[in-house]
Amino acid sequence: MSVSRRTVLATAAGAAAVCASPTPAAGAVDARTPAPTLRTLRAAADYAVEKIRAVAPGVNGFPVGTRFEKWVYSQGGDWVGGFWPGTLWMAWLYSKDEAFRAWAPASAQKLAPRQYDTGTHDLGFLFYPSWVTAWRLTGEDAWRTGALQAADSLIQRYNPRGRFIRAWGPLTDQKNAGRVIIDTMMNLDLLAFASRQTGDAKYLDIAVEHTKTTQRVFPRTDGSTPHVFDFDPDSGAPIGPNTVQGYSPTSCWSRGQAWGIYGFTTMYRRTGNPEFLATARKLADFAVRALTPDHVPVWDYRAPQQPHDIKDASAGAIMACGLLDLSTATGSRSYREVALRLLAALSQTCLTRNSARAEAVVARCTRNRPAEDGIEISLPYADYYLLEGILRVLQPEDVDRAIDLSAL
Repeated sequence: MSVSRRTVLATAAGAAAVCASPTPAAGAVDARTPAPTLRTLRAAADYAVEKIRAVAPGVNGFPVGTRFEKWVYSQGGDWVGGFWPGTLWMAWLYSKDEAFRAWAPASAQKLAPRQYDTGTHDLGFLFYPSWVTAWRLTGEDAWRTGALQAADSLIQRYNPRGRFIRAWGPLTDQKNAGRVIIDTMMNLDLLAFASRQTGDAKYLDIAVEHTKTTQRVFPRTDGSTPHVFDFDPDSGAPIGPNTVQGYSPTSCWSRGQAWGIYGFTTMYRRTGNPEFLATARKLADFAVRALTPDHVPVWDYRAPQQPHDIKDASAGAIMACGLLDLSTATGSRSYREVALRLLAALSQTCLTRNSARAEAVVARCTRNRPAEDGIEISLPYADYYLLEGILRVLQPEDVDRAIDLSAL
């Protein structure tokens, strides 16, 4: 597979503040956004920024989830370490409070050892909202260099026989060598970034091949997806769907579906491949149909107790970001309207406003229902994607500066 020089070099190297040119869709707040929705989103962003400002001085690691409404930390970042510095960057973009601009890089710097970590597929989650964003907003080249090293570590997990990036376990672990998960779609933009910055197509080539493999085996006829798909790691032959965080191999874990919507849309923007856009639409259409009237996703769209089941607000925040992106990519107003309803519902029914002790912004999240791990708690990626989604509506040019919303 070859990648055009235009694709590889679409973003010029140099100071991030200079290279982050506005996407054509960026600009003033969409005049068609209803005024009540704008008020709701601004109030939610105001609340989020005040909460984060109050909590940030006491944060001594990377939040991974809450226990009794207080953050529990990982010192190494686990797979979620990029979201706290990313949230601080989003808070700075909204408020222009320089305290956030100081806290964000200080937190991101603690991830430095992870750029050499070949034992996880989650390097995009770790380094895009933290280090790539830091480079784009500050122009300091050390952030770019570290993100490129993380991309080098990530491509070592690529299996050329099956054309996929393995999800879990060190490279020596044969038990997980053939496991692919829908979440990995969100880690591919780090590879697109690396190709654009270095001029070397190998990173984007791997991202594209993984996307094609995911596109081939994950989506069902109705647009739903499993969490896991297993391959024979030696031959690359497909074995079949599975799950870890969903109800069953035939169910549809809502957060995974949201990762897929967002990830396929991003890969469409980075490549212009219309098949990736069609897949994003297929996944989005299923998820939109599966939403309950309150617009807060249940944890699994096919669990036996749905639609009367526990919620996962994080799935709603991620899905809203993906739908806003998809609306821009397709010109479909309906995706934007659903995204606005999602963001408004989260802002009105899922914030921690009623608790004086809560340290997070978003409540009603579920981490791993089958393992009974983190049921209806707060999660750092819910806070991050809620702010990203709100800023996509209120300040699209600023979000473009931070994470690059450009397309071919």
